[in-house]
Amino acid sequence: MVIVTLQRDKCIGCNYCVEMAPGQFQMSKKDGKSVLLKSVNAKGFHTLKSADHTIVENCELAQKACPVHIISVKET
Repeated sequence: MVIVTLQRDKCIGCNYCVEMAPGQFQMSKKDGKSVLLKSVNAKGFHTLKSADHTIVENCELAQKACPVHIISVKET
């Protein structure tokens, strides 16, 4: 299981996560912040749980590229 979390409220809209993992992230046209696709929001933390381990590499690149460090990636 892969767990990706985005703390969306702190997003500055730099677009790096979308460039690194376009299959998991996109920018909102409403507020210019990142959206973690297919995620569940709980108190400002948007979490995606996936059995698809092929997304790990791109999500980790997005995590490293994020200048405000609001993306976490865990494999279980």
